[in-house]
Amino acid sequence: MTYEHQPRQPEAKSPEDVRVGAVVITMGQRPEELRALLESVAKQDGAPVEVVVVAQGVTVPNIPQGVRVVELPENLGIPGGRNVGIEAFGEGGRDVDVLLFLDDDGLLPQQDTARLVREAFAADPRLGIVSFRIADPETGVTQRRHVPRLRASDPMRSSRVTTFLGGANAVRTEVFQEVGGLPDDFFYAHEETDLAWRALDAGWHIDYRADMVLHHPTMPPSRHATYHHNVARNRVWLARRNLPAPLVPVYLGVWFLLTVARSPSRAVLKSWLVGFREGWRAPCGPRKPMKWRTVWRLTRLGRPPVI
Repeated sequence: MTYEHQPRQPEAKSPEDVRVGAVVITMGQRPEELRALLESVAKQDGAPVEVVVVAQGVTVPNIPQGVRVVELPENLGIPGGRNVGIEAFGEGGRDVDVLLFLDDDGLLPQQDTARLVREAFAADPRLGIVSFRIADPETGVTQRRHVPRLRASDPMRSSRVTTFLGGANAVRTEVFQEVGGLPDDFFYAHEETDLAWRALDAGWHIDYRADMVLHHPTMPPSRHATYHHNVARNRVWLARRNLPAPLVPVYLGVWFLLTVARSPSRAVLKSWLVGFREGWRAPCGPRKPMKWRTVWRLTRLGRPPVI
């Protein structure tokens, strides 16, 4: 998904003037959790957050009044569903300044999250994306994989980062208008990093904010049936779409060796290898390699694009 848009310096706004919307995709499997999430969004301080629920191949009953629902005839995957949600706010989400993307089984435990989001984007006109801290509602623990940086031992430390968490984030809609939406064909896995790299290449910043919290039960990512296949295929697509040619074999070679070194089961390795092969053979979408200065920027932020 791309848009005809000329990059420009974002206009400075006061926090009260930052218009915030939210996109939630669902397959209708967690109606009670979805309703609790929507109630937590409705309780946010400040101006109401307009919410769009994208129902992927299902009909969703008992949605609170004022929440818009877009019902799709089939499941388009995570990036495809979120792109539909973006367009529900006008082309590239132009009807609002910032969009929250929240998992349907998540919950905003604090009422000041939307206010913190408004303040963050108003304070930094080049801030493009904010990644929230995900914490288990029972234990309060944040998994290492939910801290989007290599030095993940302290989840309470906020910092500039190079990627973000898909179901707990806020994105300035000018980012979509400048660099396009999420890659539909990825369906699931690495779509956030694809958008993050394009945003960084365009000069936007990405922050991890430990004080913006989404409660979400601890679950292994491998619960998705196609997880290992999609992780491998999409990593190849990510490199083919975004990296300078000399870095593509380096990046993918490192990940190939890391995967083998982790000694996965035979079934897991087979699924991963099938996905890896498909990533080379199947079309990956438009290629726009990042600038070498972006490679250096990623390196300075602690995540060189070879790992």
